Amino acid sequence: MEFESNLAFAQKMDQEDPLVEFRSKFHIPQHQGKNTIYFCGNSLGLQPKSAKEHILRDLKNWEELGVEGHFTGDWQWVDYHKRFRKPLSNLVGSLESEVVAMNNLTVNLHLAMVSFYRPTKEKFKIICEGHAFPSDQYAFESQVKFHGYNPNEAIIELVPKEGEDTLRTEDIIATIEQHKNETALILIGGLQYYTGQFFDLKTIADYAQQNNITFGVDLAHGVGNMPLKLHDWGIDFAVWCSYKYLNSGPGAVSGMFVHEKHHQNVDLPRFAGWWGHEEKERFMMKKGFIPISSADGWQLSNCPVFNMSAHYASLEIFEEAGIDRLREKSLKLSGYLLHLLEELDFIKVITPKTEQDRGCQVSMYVAENGKKIFDYLHSKGVIADWREPNVIRIAPVPLYNTFEEVYQFFNILKEAKNIIND
Repeated sequence: MEFESNLAFAQKMDQEDPLVEFRSKFHIPQHQGKNTIYFCGNSLGLQPKSAKEHILRDLKNWEELGVEGHFTGDWQWVDYHKRFRKPLSNLVGSLESEVVAMNNLTVNLHLAMVSFYRPTKEKFKIICEGHAFPSDQYAFESQVKFHGYNPNEAIIELVPKEGEDTLRTEDIIATIEQHKNETALILIGGLQYYTGQFFDLKTIADYAQQNNITFGVDLAHGVGNMPLKLHDWGIDFAVWCSYKYLNSGPGAVSGMFVHEKHHQNVDLPRFAGWWGHEEKERFMMKKGFIPISSADGWQLSNCPVFNMSAHYASLEIFEEAGIDRLREKSLKLSGYLLHLLEELDFIKVITPKTEQDRGCQVSMYVAENGKKIFDYLHSKGVIADWREPNVIRIAPVPLYNTFEEVYQFFNILKEAKNIIND
């Protein structure tokens, strides 16, 4: 669409926005008595107003029922996690049996690698994107060492061509081709946290399958941001957090996808726990682990109910809004931002401008005085994200951000440059 660099256009876009009502479902942090411009949903999403009601309900059940809350009422805790199957499967494009809400992100990443990183003398390498998020890097390193390999030899990092900021799909495929006979696992971030690049997961998955290589994805920045089709793409497993775009609170519960083709494989190694044991026999207290034939079979323990209360509050909103409608607005918001940023010569956008290659996040490289500009933005009520050495990440989120906020941010950014130069 044709964008215009003026306030009237931004306000018109908001007036015509069919999702504008969803902003009122969230608490907006304040700055000097006014709403902040909260562009940090890629790090921590805002609190749904309904979260308190959900948490208080479960607190009341604990208060009134004690241990009987596990088996009493409409929100009994023993099968609380089952409520999350439908909304999560809608977000990631899976069967309901392929998803489970549990643990935290890096815990689930390790649990998945226990099952799906099975190195041999011939095939022991992991292919990942360079400059992956540190927790992923540490997981890869420690898993490789656990199996007795040298990370410098076993971990192959995908890096952009010299002078470029993002990865080309053909270069990813070329690297896989080069190392396919030695590769046990491809494990990348679906949407790269630093650049905001969304990878062509289907193409990578197809190539991995053709070469009998397991393919896993960290979707910390993808779930709730991008429409996904994990089942149809044939991805083996995926993990994610829920405190970014899923707005479920700091340190909130993670999620895991395991493709149904692995559900019946009882010989697949895993670290087992009580809640992953065959449900009909769970309370017989027997020895001998029998995994549930679904993603539930990777659970360790019963769910953290109060944390998941907030998670469910947010998922209700996603069910109402719909990920496809959110994606449509997201592309307009980020497209408008990219249009405005073309006027500024002191930043370089390192996020892909092609729609299929980006989500909500736009990453800006600031060569000079980047931290001073970031601090000025903050002083004016803009909540963004700084990443060393010189990148400002912002994420206009379609559930609660507006076109007028994008325009306001653009003007504050221009103002910041002028003031710092003076």
